[in-house]
Amino acid sequence: MGKHFFADDEVTDQPERFLVAEIVREKLMRQLGDEIPHSATVVIESFKQSEKITEIHADIYVERDGQKRIVIGKAGARMKLIGQEARKDIEHLLDHKVMLHLWVKVRKGWTNNVGQMKHLGYD
Repeated sequence: MGKHFFADDEVTDQPERFLVAEIVREKLMRQLGDEIPHSATVVIESFKQSEKITEIHADIYVERDGQKRIVIGKAGARMKLIGQEARKDIEHLLDHKVMLHLWVKVRKGWTNNVGQMKHLGYD
């Protein structure tokens, strides 16, 4: 058996910001199924922790206006559900109260543009 590279209680080497983005993206995918499978990504714009609350601002990027409408849902209902479900899991992860702000933005053709993909955190 080789040498341990991480402590026994360490489950990942990824930063909290990455994990939070993945939680939001998971909730997005669970809500949308095959409607926008890989045309959406989540970028954490700010992550501010205080003694009482962690305030997180995240952008959900899609490729088309129609996808934006799908993510938001009728009267914002789908977006509200995505936010509620993500916030619960993020609070569990951070063991801290969370205020989660989500915005949906269109970035046309981002999945086919190497520069945009790098800007959004993909190597």
